[in-house]
Amino acid sequence: MIANVLVGLVAVIHLYIVYLEMVLWDTPRGHMAFKLTPEFASVSKVLAANQGLYNGFLAAGLIWGLYLGEAGFQFKVFFLLCVAVAGLYGAATVGRKILFIQTVSAAVALIVLWLGW
Repeated sequence: MIANVLVGLVAVIHLYIVYLEMVLWDTPRGHMAFKLTPEFASVSKVLAANQGLYNGFLAAGLIWGLYLGEAGFQFKVFFLLCVAVAGLYGAATVGRKILFIQTVSAAVALIVLWLGW
């Protein structure tokens, strides 16, 4: 039960990231969230939308795993691992904030899932 709540939380975080990257990227809220200049946001808007789409796939995979219930265990593990790896890469290439938002949340959910809580 706790594991599913945490998996759902990771999915919600990624749905919000999708919204930030695909809808709010070139707005003051997007600029603030990603520390962007308006000029950079404008020229990178299409790339950000593509990135947002990938985050949407991560959220969809987690939601699919939740939908499948017990049969979705492997899906949850796989997509949580994908989130954790993406977070590690993002932290190494973009900023440490990503480590805490993506990797830590995914790792905690993964541990709780494996413990069967």
